[in-house]
Amino acid sequence: MILESENVETWEASPKEDQEEWTADLSQLFIGNKFASGAHSRIYRGIYKQRAVAVKMVRIPNQKEETRSLLEQQFKSEVALLSRLYHPNIVQVTVSSFSSFLWLKQDLSNIQFIAACKKPPVYCIITEYMSQGTLRMYLNKKEPYSLSTETILRLALDISRGMEYLHSQGVIHRDLKSNNLLLNDEMRVKVADFGTSCLETQCLETKGNKGTYRWMAPEMIKEKPYTRKVDVYSFGIVLWELTTALLPFQGMTPVQAAYAVAEKVRLSTVCS
Repeated sequence: MILESENVETWEASPKEDQEEWTADLSQLFIGNKFASGAHSRIYRGIYKQRAVAVKMVRIPNQKEETRSLLEQQFKSEVALLSRLYHPNIVQVTVSSFSSFLWLKQDLSNIQFIAACKKPPVYCIITEYMSQGTLRMYLNKKEPYSLSTETILRLALDISRGMEYLHSQGVIHRDLKSNNLLLNDEMRVKVADFGTSCLETQCLETKGNKGTYRWMAPEMIKEKPYTRKVDVYSFGIVLWELTTALLPFQGMTPVQAAYAVAEKVRLSTVCS
């Protein structure tokens, strides 16, 4: 399904009658080993309807109302967005939430939106599993400045095509970085993790610094209004990563990196 341009301004979480399109059949879901984690989420390998998948599980805390409300909104927004986007360079996803699981101890592989479920306090999003992991994992294995021009261009084109499509649908990613770019068996890149994404029409006046400091545009760090150009800035940082294979602002804490960006310190200077 594609989010039609004329409907962009009214885009929101799927209404109840549409949830059947993405609600997971939990009897068909098997959960395997954990391979990644975040502050409020864990990502597992799994099998859904005999297909290799990745299962992102988000635990919503009951104690902190502000955190609970934020995570629920991010979950709803991500599901609403992913269930309507379709592009070869955008991860396809299915979402669900549940309280009991069937565990499978196997090494699985394959990302694409498949299904979702919502059963507090645990929500989950099921996507295709990208066997080669993140772009950052790939670059960590490389010597600095070792990628060929051909490889850099191929990876950069995949990312730019995915982002061009996203922007054509009126969406700002807001957290574009090498850790949110996934590689499949053919070493093609897909843009992933839309938990902090928003419609440009709804965040033109938004202030705040959602995202990750090392890749964050100055206007977001300074909590000024911003547009899709913040993604262009992040894409520039990713291009620098492809060229160098290094982590941006290496040796700095995230806060120090944010200060360097806000003060317009050149990336080549702080990372040399």
